[in-house]
Amino acid sequence: MAHYYDERPDAPSDRRIIEYRVDGTNFRFVTDSNVFSRREVDFGTDLMIREVIADVRRDARDGGAFLDLGCGFGVVGTVFKYKFMRYDCYGVDVNSRAVSLARENALGNNVEVDFVQSDVLDNLDNSVKFDVVATNPPVRAGKAVVFRFYEEAYERMNNGGALYAVLQRKQGAPSTEKKLLELFGNCVTLGIDGGYRVMKAVKEG
Repeated sequence: MAHYYDERPDAPSDRRIIEYRVDGTNFRFVTDSNVFSRREVDFGTDLMIREVIADVRRDARDGGAFLDLGCGFGVVGTVFKYKFMRYDCYGVDVNSRAVSLARENALGNNVEVDFVQSDVLDNLDNSVKFDVVATNPPVRAGKAVVFRFYEEAYERMNNGGALYAVLQRKQGAPSTEKKLLELFGNCVTLGIDGGYRVMKAVKEG
């Protein structure tokens, strides 16, 4: 059975266009078979995007590097770059079809995001360190994969950098909170809605 976290999906292509509005801006995304949430921007991702936009504005950070970790077809990275042009934005996903779509969607929404096919951060330039990381992790791939997301992100973040993660309680939000507390020494909940929690952890130097 094919999954959205497969490296090279082999299901027949079935492209479609979806509309998405957030923070007063309309976006259009191309999706396809064997990518995550292909029919619409899923509730958890939408909640995280809104919380991240609000929180980054509160922090008033003067640019930096942003990572869309597990980018799918590129929603988070594309929206973030559109809203915060002063950031250098990157995205990674193991799914080759998703990464191809993400690149197409960044161009289609008139932003530049460096989307890379990668098993977590294996193929991303080691010299890049991140100030903001956002992820809706692939819970169906298993806890070990999700925790690897957090561990590798932590290693590649600048001091003072923030990681944002969204999960449903029934799909592991409590275990993610525990893991982020172990890694970062802190974790706060920014928003809860529809069974989803958006959590934030800051790397303290």
